[in-house]
Amino acid sequence: MAQEAAGWLPEETLSLWKREQARLKARVVDRDTEAWQRDPAFSGLRRVGGVDVSFVKGDSVRACASLVVLSYPELEVVYEESRMVSLTAPYVSGFLAFREVPFLLELVQQLREKEPGLMPQVLLVDGNGVLHHRGFGVACHLGVLTDLPCVGVAKKLLQVDGLENNALHKEKIRLLQTRGDSFPLLGDSGTVLGMALRSHDHSTRPLYVSVGHKMSLEAAVRLTCCCCKFRIPEPVRQADICSREHIRKSLGLPRPPTPRSLTQRPVACPRGDSGESSALC
Repeated sequence: MAQEAAGWLPEETLSLWKREQARLKARVVDRDTEAWQRDPAFSGLRRVGGVDVSFVKGDSVRACASLVVLSYPELEVVYEESRMVSLTAPYVSGFLAFREVPFLLELVQQLREKEPGLMPQVLLVDGNGVLHHRGFGVACHLGVLTDLPCVGVAKKLLQVDGLENNALHKEKIRLLQTRGDSFPLLGDSGTVLGMALRSHDHSTRPLYVSVGHKMSLEAAVRLTCCCCKFRIPEPVRQADICSREHIRKSLGLPRPPTPRSLTQRPVACPRGDSGESSALC
């Protein structure tokens, strides 16, 4: 989601952002708040949202913000909206939300006003939640401001609170043998900040799942796995596709070749005898 090009920021602005993070962090709920979250098959969950911000190549300001809503458990797109935006705030590690969340919040608010029947019951975010330098990543920020359950799904390990992508961590990853296998990310503080999850049988690279808002870590991990046709959860993957396609059309660029990863066979969420999604998916 983020373009990793650090920018300079006045100290007073950083202090303001830190105070705002601390104020909003106090509102984070890290437990299940909806009945469907406590159901082994997520009965009652009908709509799952995903958000993404993609950049114009070679441009750290012009970008496209996207929101998609998928049906659940079918994982078919029922709503999508993209818009070109100008990111005026610089990228500063640990403060991504101040750069991107305002535009994502506008997309959610627009949907809430125009088509409330399509509002997602949960949002999956390409980024971290409580797995963050100050325990308040972009998934927490967006969750609190939208008042929606939110899950952080990162592709790389954020090395905070003693977490390191070292030999021990890589050995734990190697032991993730099948889809749904996971291990906790235990920080030096003694806090479990998230889970490393193998989301697809054909990918050995884990996802790093953390609580954003209004959802337990256990439910967040199960939901993430159930939303994966490929390695990346379908709501996040579709939001990324949507944003990149919008950029291509807006700039009149040629269509890129299909990535090899998209030719992998999608994996359906395992189902029990009743036809409902398995608790282990």
